[in-house]
Amino acid sequence: MAEPLVYILVLNYRAWRDTLLCLKALERLEYPNYRLLVLDNASDNDAVAQLRAAYPGLEIVELKRNLGFAGGNNVGLRQALAEGADYVWLLNPDTIPEPEALSAMVGLAEQDPRIGAVGSVLLDMDNPQQVQAWGGGEVVLFWGLIRLLTHPRQAARLSYISGASLLVRRRALEQVGLLDEGFFMYGEDCDYGLRLRKAGFLLAVAPQARVRHKGGTSWHGSLQADENFAAYNVRLFRKHAPWPRLAVAGYTLFWLAEYSLRGRFDKVGALWRGLRRGWQLPL
Repeated sequence: MAEPLVYILVLNYRAWRDTLLCLKALERLEYPNYRLLVLDNASDNDAVAQLRAAYPGLEIVELKRNLGFAGGNNVGLRQALAEGADYVWLLNPDTIPEPEALSAMVGLAEQDPRIGAVGSVLLDMDNPQQVQAWGGGEVVLFWGLIRLLTHPRQAARLSYISGASLLVRRRALEQVGLLDEGFFMYGEDCDYGLRLRKAGFLLAVAPQARVRHKGGTSWHGSLQADENFAAYNVRLFRKHAPWPRLAVAGYTLFWLAEYSLRGRFDKVGALWRGLRRGWQLPL
């Protein structure tokens, strides 16, 4: 019996060096039945030329404008569904998956048709002994908490699978739909996890699927990134929380305390700007 067909989507924006390292790692995958599709999110540098030079036969979809994480991946999701994919693996370009990662995720998903999405163990790129996320994270809608989970004993709290490495079942995509493009960046994976769970699907993490991830943190990103982070998380709470104002108040107090204690008052300003934007974003 043939293995299920998996489409691997890698969304590139400018950072072709990271993408090349990711593609090199994908060459070592043990899983036999996959198709790789790179989507370029209208990079304003020579990223596409660099990728084509390194991989002349690589299938690349060049988007005419930057559609963000959700919009860019949705182009690939539509193609994958149209071409008969059984699963789609969204994989960040700043990741390096281990050879057994995809086999482990598909194998786990095949054990239970109720599983809508499977995540991997995300490891810090520079310190692979450090777990960034055990699949994804937890969202507490009542009081505005969003946090990554880092240990298997926390698996019962899993609200979403990180978009850095997200394997989605075809039936889940058909039933729940694609990513919400109202989240241009940040929040789309949380939103999708909440939608999957609301539709009755399970989320799972494959412990043998280990993926090194460069990623970024709230402390080292730009102020614009901090503002976007706040804005789209506010949109998330407006969309899903039973009492959005209470959730946003809790979220605000947490980050206000964190930034203030660290003396990062520039980030406090970005937080406030993001909060204002978040209330204005259409749902």
